[in-house]
Amino acid sequence: MAERKTRGKNRFDGKNREYKSDVFSMLLEYPENALAAYNAINHSNYTDPQQVRMCSLDRGISLSVRNDASFILDMNLSIYEHQPTICRNMPLRSLIYFSGIILDIIKGQDIYGYSLVKIPTPRFVVFYNGGQDQPEQSEMRLSDSYERKMDQPELELVCKVYNINIGKNKELLDHCRFLKEYVLFVDRVRKNYEAAGHMDLERCIRKAIDSCIREDILRDFLMERRAEVLKVMTLDYTFERRLMLQQEAAHAAGQEDKLWSQIQKKQLKGKTNAQIADELETTVEEITEIIKKRQ
Repeated sequence: MAERKTRGKNRFDGKNREYKSDVFSMLLEYPENALAAYNAINHSNYTDPQQVRMCSLDRGISLSVRNDASFILDMNLSIYEHQPTICRNMPLRSLIYFSGIILDIIKGQDIYGYSLVKIPTPRFVVFYNGGQDQPEQSEMRLSDSYERKMDQPELELVCKVYNINIGKNKELLDHCRFLKEYVLFVDRVRKNYEAAGHMDLERCIRKAIDSCIREDILRDFLMERRAEVLKVMTLDYTFERRLMLQQEAAHAAGQEDKLWSQIQKKQLKGKTNAQIADELETTVEEITEIIKKRQ
C-alpha cells in the first residue's frame, strides 16, 4: 500500500462520520484504493486518484443506513459493499443507498423541466468474505424481493457479488493489492480467533496487526490507524459473529419446524416413534425430544 502522507482533496473525511465504520470502508476512504478496486473490477487502467469523486450517505440519512463505499469515476457511480455474512436484502439496501446519493447529486436541478437531467450510471458490487461456502461470482436481484414476480421487471437492480476469500477470484485480487492485503489481514484475525477458542478478540486482532505490519501487509494503513482499526474491528467482529449465530439458530429452528410437521403427519397414521425415526433417518431420542418440546 502506498504512503499516505500526502492525500488528494477528494479524500473522504472520516472524522465527520456519524456512524461506525469498518476496516473495508476505512480502506475505501482513500481515492487511490477506490481507483484500484474500480480498475480491477472493470478491467480499466485509470491512474489519477484525483479523478475519483467520493460520495457518502452521512448527510441527514438515518444512522441505520450506511454504505461502505460510493464514488464516481468515468461517469459511473460505483456502490461497493463488504459482507461477512450472506444478506439477501443487499439489492434493496443498494436501492436505498443509490436513492440517497442521487438526491444529493441532483440537488438544485430542475427534474420537472424539459431538459433531461443526466445522472451517473450506477454499478453495484458486493465483496463477500464470510465463512459460508459461496461461488466465486454470483448475482443478487431486486426483483427477487417482489411479492408478485414478473418476467421483465419494470424496476431492476443487480448486485454483482465477488467472493474474495483466499483462493477465490485470484485474478481480481492480484490486480488490487490493497484488497488482497485486506483479505490476508482478515484471514489472520479469523485464524487467531479460532485458535484462541473465540476468546480474547482484541488480543487476536493486535496479533494480526503486528504480524501484518512486519510483513508489509497494509503496513502504512495499520500503522497510521491502528487504534481505530482495533476499535471498529472489535465492534464489527462481535456483531458479525452474533449475527452468524443468530442465522444458524434460525436455520436450526426452521429445520426442527419441518421435522415436527413430518412427525405429526406420521403420528396421525399411528406410527410409533421408532418407525418415525427410521423413516425420517434420525434417532428415536431426537424424535422423542422434539415431541416432548412441542406437546
